[in-house]
Amino acid sequence: MLTISQISKGFGPKVLFSDISFRLQRGERVGLVGPNGAGKTTLFNIVLGQSEPDSGEIETERDLRIGYLPQESAPAGDETVTELASSITPELCEIYKTLRQFPDPEAPERLSAMERFVELDGYKLEARTKRILAGLAFRSDDCDKPAHTLSGGWIMRAHLARLLVMEPDLLMLDEPTNHLDLETLGWFQNQLKRYPGAILTISHDREFLNAVCDGIAEIAHGKLHRYTGNYEHYLKEKAEREAQQLAAYKNQQREIAHLEDFVRRFRAKATKASQAQARLKQLEKMERIEAPESAADTIHFKFPQPDRSGQRVATLEKVDQAYGDHRVYSGLDLKIEKGQRIVLVGPNGAGKSTLLKILAEQVPIQAGTRELGLNVSVGYFSQQRVEVLDLERTVLDEAMERVEGGMNEQSVRTVLGAFLFRGDEVFKKVKVLSGGEKSRLALVKLLLAPPNLLLLDEPTTHLDMPSIDALVSALKDYSGTLLFVSHDVHFIRAIAEETIQIQAGKITHYPGDYDYYLRKSGTSSEQEGLVAGLKNARPDGSLATEGEHKALSAKERRRIAAEERKAASAARKDIERRVNRLEAEIMELEEQQGEISKQLEDPSSYSDPEAAKELNVKAGRVAKYLEEKNYEWEIAAGELSALQS
Repeated sequence: MLTISQISKGFGPKVLFSDISFRLQRGERVGLVGPNGAGKTTLFNIVLGQSEPDSGEIETERDLRIGYLPQESAPAGDETVTELASSITPELCEIYKTLRQFPDPEAPERLSAMERFVELDGYKLEARTKRILAGLAFRSDDCDKPAHTLSGGWIMRAHLARLLVMEPDLLMLDEPTNHLDLETLGWFQNQLKRYPGAILTISHDREFLNAVCDGIAEIAHGKLHRYTGNYEHYLKEKAEREAQQLAAYKNQQREIAHLEDFVRRFRAKATKASQAQARLKQLEKMERIEAPESAADTIHFKFPQPDRSGQRVATLEKVDQAYGDHRVYSGLDLKIEKGQRIVLVGPNGAGKSTLLKILAEQVPIQAGTRELGLNVSVGYFSQQRVEVLDLERTVLDEAMERVEGGMNEQSVRTVLGAFLFRGDEVFKKVKVLSGGEKSRLALVKLLLAPPNLLLLDEPTTHLDMPSIDALVSALKDYSGTLLFVSHDVHFIRAIAEETIQIQAGKITHYPGDYDYYLRKSGTSSEQEGLVAGLKNARPDGSLATEGEHKALSAKERRRIAAEERKAASAARKDIERRVNRLEAEIMELEEQQGEISKQLEDPSSYSDPEAAKELNVKAGRVAKYLEEKNYEWEIAAGELSALQS
């Protein structure tokens, strides 16, 4: 369905790739990997026709439908989230635009648009759209909000929903997991496993590539190599390929050395000159084997270690926190001990980032106490941290500003190289860096002079796999206390030793790593996503209760279990009432529809043209309400089924 033949692309003197070829068949799911700057997104742009190759050709099947999710900055206008996610064709986009432009139900333009909307099975499409939005953790009241009022991450989710609704023949995704929490990521992976079309995705998330892909294409050193299997298979196959290439390279180098030695020794001797000349021609005709170039060479460096803190690092007691009417925590208790490495898990909006901000004293708490232990220094990393950078300094000068001894300039440049600032890039002014580059520089500064309490919010965003490995290596050697939020399961498994789950303002401590949390909580990483939309992804505080930490007594565990059963029972009853109410409304609308149908079938109804017109308008209105109630019922019934199971 897609064939790339001998494509080359460069920018000025820098050649991204040369004479690369690649073929994607229907139903294949291929991950495109390689270091940042290798040209992955550029190759996407060439396939999409947004950029021209320097040479080579792109061939696609006739009428191939391609859906594309960019890494950042998808557009959003006045349309609602549902309209954005269901606008899968230009005609539907125009219909939604017309409906917004003419809100009067009697307007001829609106009636015409509604008629065409019904012909296109618009209500069924909206029902499917709502189910997918729910899977991506949109609450029902979010779906009718103007898309532009949401944050960038939620807009990207709405565009992702649109692609899943559209089901194009080829789905092209550039870092699709960047804006997903762990729970939603599990749901999304399940959707892609069942996706009927082909998938080509750029990702630095190993677990995602393992779960979704049956092939890997690597761009590195200007070349593209295709591997079968998921990411783990790719690593093994690549290692075997490089070992074979290295052995062949060494054998050829020995042969070349032997031939060159023979030519050097006997070229001047008359009796051996012809043989020497033959060996010289053999050398000239020989197709040279290149030494393997590994893009994932391990970068070795040592970060300085922080001063020792006291045993009790931080304490929160009876902390309340809210943003306006949105209550995040009520009566939160938490104790952090020296040396703990804790990952915070939970759906987006549950309060993970807020908890880090509370500990970092980035937000004032509304009630309770927040206390740091003896000799505790706090380092907090978030996207807002880039504001502390001096825009007029160079990258190197900004990094050196944090060095207090023990690291020279070359050591600092090695660390910068691990985080993608290589060669002359260290002399760039900070003000010309992209948002991602500024974020990486802020992370380097934090690690060059680390505090003994490190709070990291999504530190792997904008990092490629070698850089993530460098960060993992640095944090494994880190001797301080660490709390972090991440959606990268590989990173979590490599670093976390304990897990705190945050759900609806309540924290539950699991004294074990992420896999221990999955076992003890009775869920798998995939199942988390299936119920993400049912767990108050953005809680309003109504279920907020006192948090828990450390090992719990049997009595406390029974109390918490009883509270959870009570809350689950209340949620189930609430949904049951909603399902019953919707069923009653649907029955009433069906009766109205039946009565109107009888009147429309009666010839006498058309004796008065105006009355007949009104009857038809009423029939369309009832049909619309019936479709709306039906897809509301489908969503509610799905929620009830999930809770009951």
